[in-house]
Amino acid sequence: MDTLPQATSVDVALSGPSVAVLPVGSFEQHGGILPLATDTIVACAIARGIADRYDLFLLPPLTLSCSHEHGGFAGTVSISATTLFQVIRDVQSSLEQQGIRKLVLVNGHGGNYVLGNVAQEANVGERRVTLFPHRDDWDHARKAGGLVTGQHEDMHGGELETSILLAVSEESVRPGYVDADHVASERTHLQVVGMAGYTQTGLIGRPSLAEPEKGRLVLADLEASFEAHLTQLKS
Repeated sequence: MDTLPQATSVDVALSGPSVAVLPVGSFEQHGGILPLATDTIVACAIARGIADRYDLFLLPPLTLSCSHEHGGFAGTVSISATTLFQVIRDVQSSLEQQGIRKLVLVNGHGGNYVLGNVAQEANVGERRVTLFPHRDDWDHARKAGGLVTGQHEDMHGGELETSILLAVSEESVRPGYVDADHVASERTHLQVVGMAGYTQTGLIGRPSLAEPEKGRLVLADLEASFEAHLTQLKS
């Protein structure tokens, strides 16, 4: 899957967009079966789908974010929450100079808690930013895709993420995913001990259940559910 937009400056000028879409991923471990760029690939797949369907201005992804809980694993690279916050504010400012005042943040990494604060602050006095997908959107999409696991069990590198990558970037998934399940339902101290406190492989979930059709159905459902978010943002 091509994660970079292919529009030219002339294309954007002619379309005159009022809403931009910014995929926010991460560069963090996903065990030995999925690439470090998994969350970015997921965010880009969702962002491209909604940008195409609703004629929005698709931006290139932010590929580094807040992955500090994965710091005990090789390859993970993080930036601070303060930096991520400021980068998005800078993107908003640049877009505003072109008359684009509304921004959709498509978050592919659950650890980017600061994005909620970005949206809250941006929307004081005017609707400027929406954060997508919401937990409810993911729950609905899981049902639509026929996934067996829920969000708590399927935390990282499991059925959901592996299914989406099988759907949009099959070559990125290593064959060993069928034997990589790891369940760790009790994670009370995750913010203290990190992922390494609950998994040696880096995975928490059941990737063996993944299927490309599940991924396609999940993405299709997210595209449909985004319409309500866009309506609120434009109101």
